[in-house]
Amino acid sequence: MDLGISGKTALLCASSKGLGFASAKALAEAGVDLVLNARGAEALEAAGEQISKRYGVAVTTVTGDITTEAGRAAVLAAAENVDILVTNAGGPPPGKWTEWTRDDFIGALDANMLAPIAMMQALLPGMMARGWGRVVNITSQSVKGPIPGLGLSSSARTGLTGFVAVTARDIAHTGVVINNLLPGIHATDRAVALDLAMAKRENITVEESIRRRTAGIPVGRFGTPDEFGATCAFLCSQYSGYIVGQNILLDGGGINATF
Repeated sequence: MDLGISGKTALLCASSKGLGFASAKALAEAGVDLVLNARGAEALEAAGEQISKRYGVAVTTVTGDITTEAGRAAVLAAAENVDILVTNAGGPPPGKWTEWTRDDFIGALDANMLAPIAMMQALLPGMMARGWGRVVNITSQSVKGPIPGLGLSSSARTGLTGFVAVTARDIAHTGVVINNLLPGIHATDRAVALDLAMAKRENITVEESIRRRTAGIPVGRFGTPDEFGATCAFLCSQYSGYIVGQNILLDGGGINATF
Protein backbone atom coordinates (compact mmCIF):
# COMPACT_ATOMS: atom_id res chain seq x y z
CA MET A 1 0.00 0.00 0.00
CA ASP A 2 1.22 3.49 -0.91
CA LEU A 3 0.76 5.48 2.30
CA GLY A 4 0.87 8.76 0.38
CA ILE A 5 3.54 10.36 2.54
CA SER A 6 6.67 9.97 0.41
CA GLY A 7 8.74 13.14 0.57
CA LYS A 8 7.39 14.24 3.93
CA THR A 9 9.62 14.56 6.99
CA ALA A 10 9.13 12.93 10.38
CA LEU A 11 10.71 13.44 13.79
CA LEU A 12 10.89 10.32 15.92
CA CYS A 13 11.97 10.52 19.55
CA ALA A 14 13.82 7.66 21.25
CA SER A 15 14.27 6.00 17.87
CA SER A 16 17.66 4.29 17.99
CA LYS A 17 16.12 0.94 18.97
CA GLY A 18 12.92 -0.80 19.99
CA LEU A 19 9.53 0.50 18.95
CA GLY A 20 10.87 3.90 17.95
CA PHE A 21 13.41 2.36 15.58
CA ALA A 22 10.78 0.03 14.12
CA SER A 23 8.52 3.02 13.48
CA ALA A 24 11.37 4.90 11.84
CA LYS A 25 12.06 1.98 9.48
CA ALA A 26 8.40 1.71 8.49
CA LEU A 27 8.20 5.44 7.74
CA ALA A 28 11.45 5.31 5.77
CA GLU A 29 10.05 2.43 3.71
CA ALA A 30 7.12 4.74 2.88
CA GLY A 31 9.59 7.34 1.56
CA VAL A 32 9.62 9.67 4.55
CA ASP A 33 12.78 11.60 5.42
CA LEU A 34 13.69 11.33 9.08
CA VAL A 35 15.01 13.26 12.04
CA LEU A 36 16.00 10.68 14.63
CA ASN A 37 16.67 11.37 18.30
CA ALA A 38 18.04 9.31 21.17
CA ARG A 39 20.31 9.76 24.16
CA GLY A 40 23.04 7.37 23.05
CA ALA A 41 25.10 8.74 20.16
CA GLU A 42 26.65 5.46 19.05
CA ALA A 43 23.38 3.54 18.79
CA LEU A 44 21.65 6.52 17.17
CA GLU A 45 24.30 6.94 14.47
CA ALA A 46 24.19 3.23 13.72
CA ALA A 47 20.41 3.32 13.41
CA GLY A 48 20.51 6.33 11.11
CA GLU A 49 23.15 4.80 8.88
CA GLN A 50 21.26 1.52 8.63
CA ILE A 51 18.03 3.24 7.62
CA SER A 52 19.58 5.64 5.10
CA LYS A 53 21.49 2.83 3.37
CA ARG A 54 18.52 0.50 3.21
CA TYR A 55 15.76 2.94 2.22
CA GLY A 56 17.62 5.82 0.58
CA VAL A 57 15.87 8.56 2.55
CA ALA A 58 17.53 11.56 4.17
CA VAL A 59 18.29 10.95 7.84
CA THR A 60 19.35 13.56 10.37
CA THR A 61 20.40 12.40 13.85
CA VAL A 62 20.27 14.54 16.99
CA THR A 63 21.68 13.13 20.21
CA GLY A 64 20.03 14.40 23.37
CA ASP A 65 17.62 13.71 26.19
CA ILE A 66 14.19 14.72 24.93
CA THR A 67 12.91 14.96 28.51
CA THR A 68 15.13 18.01 29.18
CA GLU A 69 14.74 21.55 27.86
CA ALA A 70 18.22 21.48 26.34
CA GLY A 71 17.55 18.17 24.61
CA ARG A 72 14.26 19.37 23.17
CA ALA A 73 15.83 22.62 21.95
CA ALA A 74 18.52 20.71 20.05
CA VAL A 75 16.00 18.42 18.43
CA LEU A 76 13.58 21.21 17.51
CA ALA A 77 16.38 23.17 15.89
CA ALA A 78 16.80 20.30 13.42
CA ALA A 79 13.10 19.51 13.03
CA GLU A 80 11.35 22.86 12.85
CA ASN A 81 9.16 22.11 9.83
CA VAL A 82 8.46 18.39 10.15
CA ASP A 83 5.14 17.00 8.93
CA ILE A 84 5.04 14.05 11.32
CA LEU A 85 5.90 13.76 15.01
CA VAL A 86 6.26 10.46 16.84
CA THR A 87 6.83 10.98 20.55
CA ASN A 88 8.39 8.25 22.62
CA ALA A 89 10.31 7.92 25.88
CA GLY A 90 11.24 5.02 28.09
CA GLY A 91 9.02 4.45 31.09
CA PRO A 92 10.12 4.80 34.71
CA PRO A 93 11.19 1.69 36.61
CA PRO A 94 8.55 -0.53 38.17
CA GLY A 95 7.91 -0.38 41.89
CA LYS A 96 5.29 -0.02 44.61
CA TRP A 97 3.22 2.99 45.60
CA THR A 98 4.74 2.89 49.08
CA GLU A 99 8.21 3.53 47.64
CA TRP A 100 7.52 6.49 45.34
CA THR A 101 8.41 10.01 46.33
CA ARG A 102 7.30 13.33 44.87
CA ASP A 103 10.54 13.44 42.89
CA ASP A 104 9.75 10.03 41.38
CA PHE A 105 6.40 11.31 40.17
CA ILE A 106 7.90 14.53 38.81
CA GLY A 107 10.47 12.50 36.87
CA ALA A 108 7.75 10.30 35.38
CA LEU A 109 5.66 13.33 34.43
CA ASP A 110 8.63 15.06 32.80
CA ALA A 111 9.44 12.02 30.66
CA ASN A 112 6.06 10.56 29.79
CA MET A 113 3.66 13.51 29.88
CA LEU A 114 5.30 16.94 29.83
CA ALA A 115 8.02 16.18 27.25
CA PRO A 116 5.60 14.97 24.54
CA ILE A 117 3.26 17.86 25.31
CA ALA A 118 6.15 20.32 24.91
CA MET A 119 7.04 18.77 21.54
CA MET A 120 3.47 19.08 20.35
CA GLN A 121 3.21 22.68 21.53
CA ALA A 122 6.34 23.48 19.53
CA LEU A 123 5.48 21.67 16.30
CA LEU A 124 1.70 21.70 15.99
CA PRO A 125 1.41 25.39 15.00
CA GLY A 126 3.58 24.83 11.91
CA MET A 127 1.61 21.75 10.88
CA MET A 128 -1.65 23.63 11.32
CA ALA A 129 -0.39 26.55 9.24
CA ARG A 130 0.58 24.16 6.42
CA GLY A 131 -2.77 22.36 6.62
CA TRP A 132 -1.47 18.83 7.25
CA GLY A 133 0.23 16.92 10.03
CA ARG A 134 0.32 13.69 11.95
CA VAL A 135 1.24 13.10 15.59
CA VAL A 136 1.52 9.65 17.14
CA ASN A 137 2.33 9.33 20.82
CA ILE A 138 3.73 5.96 21.86
CA THR A 139 2.27 5.42 25.32
CA SER A 140 1.28 2.09 26.94
CA GLN A 141 -1.54 -0.38 27.35
CA SER A 142 -1.45 0.60 31.02
CA VAL A 143 -3.65 3.63 30.32
CA LYS A 144 -6.44 1.20 29.40
CA GLY A 145 -5.82 -1.43 32.04
CA PRO A 146 -3.64 -1.40 35.17
CA ILE A 147 -0.36 -3.28 35.19
CA PRO A 148 1.11 -4.25 38.57
CA GLY A 149 4.19 -2.23 39.44
CA LEU A 150 3.78 0.37 36.70
CA GLY A 151 1.91 3.05 38.64
CA LEU A 152 4.40 5.80 37.84
CA SER A 153 4.20 5.14 34.12
CA SER A 154 0.42 4.77 34.17
CA SER A 155 -0.07 8.03 36.05
CA ALA A 156 2.04 10.09 33.67
CA ARG A 157 0.81 8.50 30.46
CA THR A 158 -2.82 8.84 31.51
CA GLY A 159 -2.22 12.57 31.91
CA LEU A 160 -0.87 12.70 28.35
CA THR A 161 -3.94 10.80 27.16
CA GLY A 162 -6.20 13.45 28.63
CA PHE A 163 -4.26 16.24 26.93
CA VAL A 164 -4.49 14.49 23.56
CA ALA A 165 -8.23 13.84 23.94
CA VAL A 166 -8.90 17.58 24.12
CA THR A 167 -6.18 18.90 21.80
CA ALA A 168 -6.78 16.42 18.97
CA ARG A 169 -10.37 17.55 18.67
CA ASP A 170 -9.50 21.23 18.93
CA ILE A 171 -7.21 21.11 15.89
CA ALA A 172 -8.67 18.35 13.72
CA HIS A 173 -10.32 20.87 11.40
CA THR A 174 -6.85 22.11 10.34
CA GLY A 175 -5.84 18.81 8.76
CA VAL A 176 -3.64 17.79 11.68
CA VAL A 177 -4.56 14.63 13.58
CA ILE A 178 -3.17 13.28 16.85
CA ASN A 179 -3.52 9.71 18.09
CA ASN A 180 -1.92 7.46 20.68
CA LEU A 181 -0.49 4.00 20.16
CA LEU A 182 -0.72 1.78 23.24
CA PRO A 183 1.74 -1.11 23.02
CA GLY A 184 1.37 -4.20 25.05
CA ILE A 185 4.41 -6.39 25.53
CA HIS A 186 6.71 -6.37 22.51
CA ALA A 187 10.04 -8.12 22.08
CA THR A 188 12.24 -5.13 22.94
CA ASP A 189 14.83 -4.17 25.55
CA ARG A 190 11.99 -2.77 27.68
CA ALA A 191 10.37 -6.20 27.78
CA VAL A 192 13.66 -7.74 28.88
CA ALA A 193 13.99 -5.18 31.68
CA LEU A 194 10.46 -5.87 32.92
CA ASP A 195 11.02 -9.64 32.79
CA LEU A 196 14.17 -9.25 34.86
CA ALA A 197 12.38 -7.02 37.36
CA MET A 198 9.53 -9.48 37.72
CA ALA A 199 11.92 -12.39 38.14
CA LYS A 200 13.73 -10.55 40.92
CA ARG A 201 10.53 -9.39 42.61
CA GLU A 202 8.87 -12.83 42.52
CA ASN A 203 12.08 -14.84 43.03
CA ILE A 204 11.54 -16.79 39.82
CA THR A 205 13.55 -17.39 36.65
CA VAL A 206 13.36 -15.04 33.70
CA GLU A 207 11.93 -17.89 31.64
CA GLU A 208 9.12 -18.28 34.15
CA SER A 209 8.51 -14.54 34.07
CA ILE A 210 8.11 -14.68 30.27
CA ARG A 211 5.82 -17.70 30.54
CA ARG A 212 3.58 -15.94 33.04
CA ARG A 213 3.36 -12.78 30.97
CA THR A 214 2.61 -14.53 27.68
CA ALA A 215 -0.04 -16.63 29.45
CA GLY A 216 -2.14 -13.49 29.77
CA ILE A 217 -1.94 -12.64 26.06
CA PRO A 218 -4.61 -14.33 23.92
CA VAL A 219 -2.30 -14.61 20.88
CA GLY A 220 0.19 -16.43 23.11
CA ARG A 221 3.28 -14.35 22.32
CA PHE A 222 4.89 -10.94 22.59
CA GLY A 223 4.34 -8.51 19.72
CA THR A 224 7.06 -7.81 17.18
CA PRO A 225 8.57 -4.36 16.62
CA ASP A 226 7.80 -4.61 12.89
CA GLU A 227 4.09 -5.10 13.59
CA PHE A 228 4.15 -2.00 15.74
CA GLY A 229 6.12 0.06 13.24
CA ALA A 230 3.70 -0.72 10.41
CA THR A 231 0.76 0.40 12.52
CA CYS A 232 2.54 3.61 13.44
CA ALA A 233 3.28 4.34 9.79
CA PHE A 234 -0.38 3.83 8.88
CA LEU A 235 -1.45 6.35 11.53
CA CYS A 236 0.99 8.80 9.93
CA SER A 237 -0.40 8.19 6.45
CA GLN A 238 -2.85 9.96 4.15
CA TYR A 239 -5.50 7.45 5.21
CA SER A 240 -5.62 8.39 8.90
CA GLY A 241 -7.28 11.80 8.57
CA TYR A 242 -10.56 10.54 10.05
CA ILE A 243 -8.91 8.86 13.05
CA VAL A 244 -8.81 11.58 15.71
CA GLY A 245 -7.79 11.39 19.36
CA GLN A 246 -7.90 7.61 19.54
CA ASN A 247 -6.04 5.21 21.83
CA ILE A 248 -5.16 2.21 19.70
CA LEU A 249 -4.12 -0.94 21.52
CA LEU A 250 -1.48 -3.26 20.13
CA ASP A 251 -1.54 -5.83 22.89
CA GLY A 252 -2.51 -9.17 21.37
CA GLY A 253 -5.89 -8.92 23.08
CA GLY A 254 -4.34 -8.65 26.53
CA ILE A 255 -6.62 -5.92 27.84
CA ASN A 256 -9.88 -7.73 28.59
CA ALA A 257 -12.43 -5.04 27.76
CA THR A 258 -15.37 -4.60 25.41
CA PHE A 259 -14.77 -0.90 24.75
